[in-house]
Amino acid sequence: MYIQPYIGITDFTSFWQVQAMLKVFNEHLPRGSPRRLHVGVMMSFNTLFGLSTKWKDAFPPNEAIAGIFSSTDVFNCLHYADYDGDPNLWRSLVRAIACCGASINAVQLDMIWPEPDQIAYGVRSSRKHVEIILQVGRRALDEVRNDPLLLVERLRDYEGVIHRVLLDKSGGKGRGMNAVELLLFERAIREKFPELGIVVAGGLGPETMHLVEPLAKEFPDVSIDAQSRLRPSGDALDPIDWGMAGTYLTRALQLLK
Repeated sequence: MYIQPYIGITDFTSFWQVQAMLKVFNEHLPRGSPRRLHVGVMMSFNTLFGLSTKWKDAFPPNEAIAGIFSSTDVFNCLHYADYDGDPNLWRSLVRAIACCGASINAVQLDMIWPEPDQIAYGVRSSRKHVEIILQVGRRALDEVRNDPLLLVERLRDYEGVIHRVLLDKSGGKGRGMNAVELLLFERAIREKFPELGIVVAGGLGPETMHLVEPLAKEFPDVSIDAQSRLRPSGDALDPIDWGMAGTYLTRALQLLK
């Protein structure tokens, strides 16, 4: 499978937002660039099953997701969050993927080392061809002692199950990434698993694209995602400022060809 690099925005809640950002993206996409616009929509175990959560009004309702994912001109990705270790993850994945309609391209697992067999069985049971992106965040890295060699050893369990790894130590709170630190992890992953796509996130927005520049110089095919820093408040509970998001896309496309 060819892993096409992308520039991501997470927290879309309507299709008009997708249309507006795709227009900006296409206007600034360098000629011949293979990049796609990643359209990220959030869902959690609680929102999937209608349970009480502070994210209820920040995430779109389940029945709206297929409409947000209407375009086949973007990379539609469901970000499914569950940090409590669902023992029936595979069933939850089937249910989550079913909410996304026919144009879903990927599921990002915002979890701490979920069981690979459950992931594989859930995707297989969904009967849809979707990429799996494994988030490796602060807590997941703590479990491998923040050691790049231990990280790649842990990733061996996911061979044939995941297609990309997302490195993000910000925890969705807009903390700026440390590119020098992330380079160590990216080099280790690329050496052991050259077929895996690598995504980085952490504090990216219209004023912070310089953070990813050292990574882009060494790995020009790196993908990126932005979330919290696309609001003036930096709080993911607040709606995205789509003017800020458009500026982020413009500047990202100047850096990432």
